[in-house]
This record gives sequence, structure tokens and C-alpha cells, in this order.
Amino acid sequence: MRQAARQETGGPADARSRPGRADTERWKKTTIPDPDAAARADLIRRDFTVDAGALNARWCGDITYVRTWEGWLYLATVIDISSRKVVGHAIADHLRTSLVADALTNAIAARDPEAGVIFHSDRGCQYTSTTFADLAVDYDVRLSVGRTGQCWDNALAESFFASLKGECLDTQPWPTRAHARHAIVDYIAWYNGTRLHSALGYQTPTEYEHANAEQLTTQIA
Repeated sequence: MRQAARQETGGPADARSRPGRADTERWKKTTIPDPDAAARADLIRRDFTVDAGALNARWCGDITYVRTWEGWLYLATVIDISSRKVVGHAIADHLRTSLVADALTNAIAARDPEAGVIFHSDRGCQYTSTTFADLAVDYDVRLSVGRTGQCWDNALAESFFASLKGECLDTQPWPTRAHARHAIVDYIAWYNGTRLHSALGYQTPTEYEHANAEQLTTQIA
């Protein structure tokens, strides 16, 4: 059923017309733990349950990369666990802490969550840095981290990247960073607004959130 749903909606127009697959033999490590980082608890504990009544309560994110002929390009995401929606992202040609800081800042600006929203990540040095911790305090965000080397502790973020690469980034070579950047932005818009998700009852994340908002409005009325 999921495959049929995908076929009904298709993919981003840019991705559907691509004839070949990129050479993916080269690999880039993005999770580099800082042995001196302060310890933080795992507040998610692999619970990535969809919950229409808990939007903007639990977020997760990660970093991935795409190889272009000009060099590496990096993407940091923030995803609402309750709706699977990508609520913030940032793209840059570096792995400095400002990449993940910009993604979180964009999510805060877009969603304006209540104080205490959880942001869950891996133990990469960008996420465990003092700079990122200070930013989280400014935004009243509670930081959560999974265990080192345990990809399932951040499975939802990993799942989004698998979809992004399988349906977009790995379908062709990328001559320029600008070309790859535009494709990523288009994919995120398609993922949020067009791609059907079995976990959401074969709705898009945007549809799922709107349906919940309408139901809540009706109940209040």
C-alpha cells in the first residue's frame, strides 16, 4: 500500500526525470563525538510515536551530506516527531556548530513552540558543544542525546535522510552546490506537503497537522 501511495503522488519533478544514480562509493563522517562534552540524558528513548496532540513537544535532528563536483554540502534538520514534518533545516559547505544552530533557529522561528520543547540528536560535537547548549537555553529548549554508535536512538532523523537520498540525492551526480541545495529545498517541501506517510494514515505531514488543528478547533467550539 505504501508503494502504491508513493506512485500516486510521485516524487519531486526534479527527481522523477533523473536518468542515473550518483557514485556513492565515497563516504563522509558527520558524527564526531567530543569526549569532553557534558553528559546529557536521552529523553526520547527510541519513542518516535506519532501523536497529533503533542505537536511542538518533541523534535529530533541530525546532519547528512551530499557530494558535489565543487565539494561537500551539508544539511542539518529539525523534525517534529509527532507529525514527521521537517520544521527547520540549514544547508552549508561546512560542519561547524553554526550549521545545527541555524537549523534550530529556523525551527523556532517557524513553529514558536512552548518553553521546554525537547530536541533530540546524536552525540556529534556540534550538538554537544557549549555554543549549542547556550542557544538551547536562550530558546528554552531541552537537549536530549542518544548513545554513541546507536543509530536507532535517532531512527526518525535517519529515516528521513534515507528517503532524501533514495528519492533525490542518490539519483544523479551534482555538478554544483547550488544545484544540490535547490534540490534539497524542493524535496523538503515535497516531503512535507505531498509525500504520503503510512505512519500518518497516508496523509502528508502538513495534512496531518491541519486535520488535527481543525479537530481541536471544532472541539473548543
